[in-house]
Amino acid sequence: MSNYGIHMKKRLAISIGIVIILSGVIISQYPKLYIATGYGAKCLASGVFLAGREPAEVIDQDLDFSIVKYTSSKIDYEKKTVSTSFWGYFTQTAIFREGLGCCLINDIPVDSLSNRKVLLPKANSAGLWKVPWPDGDKLKDTIFSEMDQSKLDSAISSAFDDEKRTAAVVVVYKGELVGEKYWREKGINEDTRMWGWSMNKSIVNALLGILVREGRLDVNASAPITEWLTDRRRDITIAELMHMSSGLKWDENYGTASDATNMLFRKTDSYKLSVSAPFGKEPNLIWMYSSGTANILSGIIRTTIKNDMEYYSFPYKELFQKTGMYSMVLEADAAGTFVGASYGYATARDWARFGLLYYRDGVWNKDSILPKGWIDFTRTPVKASEGKYGALFWLNEAHQLKDAPPDTYSCQGHRGQRVFIIPSRNLVVVRLGFSQEHFNQNLFLKGILSSFKS
Repeated sequence: MSNYGIHMKKRLAISIGIVIILSGVIISQYPKLYIATGYGAKCLASGVFLAGREPAEVIDQDLDFSIVKYTSSKIDYEKKTVSTSFWGYFTQTAIFREGLGCCLINDIPVDSLSNRKVLLPKANSAGLWKVPWPDGDKLKDTIFSEMDQSKLDSAISSAFDDEKRTAAVVVVYKGELVGEKYWREKGINEDTRMWGWSMNKSIVNALLGILVREGRLDVNASAPITEWLTDRRRDITIAELMHMSSGLKWDENYGTASDATNMLFRKTDSYKLSVSAPFGKEPNLIWMYSSGTANILSGIIRTTIKNDMEYYSFPYKELFQKTGMYSMVLEADAAGTFVGASYGYATARDWARFGLLYYRDGVWNKDSILPKGWIDFTRTPVKASEGKYGALFWLNEAHQLKDAPPDTYSCQGHRGQRVFIIPSRNLVVVRLGFSQEHFNQNLFLKGILSSFKS
C-alpha cells in the first residue's frame, strides 16, 4: 500500500474516532441538551418580548453559562417565538402571549397558543414620575442624619464590576428610596424588568396570604388536591408545602435532568408534574427545598379561585396595583398556571416595593393587604431547616449572613437575585444580577449596613 493510502486510512480512522467520541458525548448528555435548549428558548423569549431587552444582551448575560452558552437561537418577531437548538438538534420553542408572558410549547401547535391572550386589569400608572415614592417614582431629597450618603453610594457602587455582574441595586430606608444604581452599559435601567427566578416563591406567599385574609383559604388545612385524596398525601397541609416540609419526593438538582429542570424546561404543565411527586416521608421530619411545591401552591390558588379570568387578574388587582408594582408580570405555563416557582419579572424598584410591603407588616396606605399575623407566620423558622427558612422566605436566624442582623429575611433567586428585608435596621435592599458565584451577598450587605448608624 502506498504512503498516500496509509495516510488516508489514518485520517479516516481519526475521523471515525472523533464521530464516535462526539456521538458518545451527545448520547450521555442527551437529557441535559434538552434542558439547555429549553432554558435558552424561555430566557431569550422573556428577555426580548417581555423585558424588551436586546437579544445580544440577553444571550451575553443570561445564557452565558454551562452548556447553555453553546446553544443557538432563532427569533420570529411576527409570531413572537424563540427556537433554540444545540448544533441544529434538540430544538425547543418558547412563545410570548399577551398577559401571560412566555412559555415553552414543545409539541403544542404554535397557533393554539399564539391566539391565547389575557387582558389584564388596566392600571392607573400614568404620570408616576409625579407621584411620590413608593406609590410612584417621584423621589424625595431626604437626608437622614443617621445616614452617610457618600458611604452608601460607595457601598452600592462596589457591587458593580464585570465579574460581579450586578444589574441593579435599590436601597430603601424607613420607607424612602435613598440609593440605587443600574448596569446602564448593558442596557439595564430603572424601567427594565428583571427576572426574579425563585423570588417568585415569595410572591406566591403573598397571594396565599390574600386568600387567607379573604377567608377563602386555611393554610392549616389539607391541600385541596384531587389527585392526593386516595393516598397518604391527602393529609399534607398548605403550610407544610409553604415550609418545604411536605415530605414529598423531589429532585431539585439543576446540574442534570431532574424533577425541577424537567418541570421548568421540558414539560408544558408544571402543576401536573409537581402534584405527581410521590409520598416520601412524614411531613415536618425533613426540610427539602422544592420548586415543585411552589407550583403546587400556584395550582391551589387557581383551583381556589375557580375562574381563570379572575385567577389571571387576581395578582394584579389584589397585590401589584395596590402597591404600585405596575411592572410586575407573572408568567404562566402552556397549561395556563402561573409558574409560581420561578417566572416573575419586575423592575428593581418594584421588587423593592414588594419588600417594603413586608417591612410594613403587610399594610399599604392603611390597606391591610396581608392578614394580621401573616408576617410573623412567614418569618417563623421551620424546625427542620435549622433557622434557614420560613414560609417561602429565607431567614437569617442561623447567621448564614454573618454580618447581617438575625431578623433579616429575604426573597432569593437563581444567579443572585435578592430582596432583603431588615426590620431592625429599617432597610429593604434589592440586588439583581447575572452572577451568584462571584458576588458576596454578606459583604454587600455589610457595606450597606455600615452606611447607617444603628
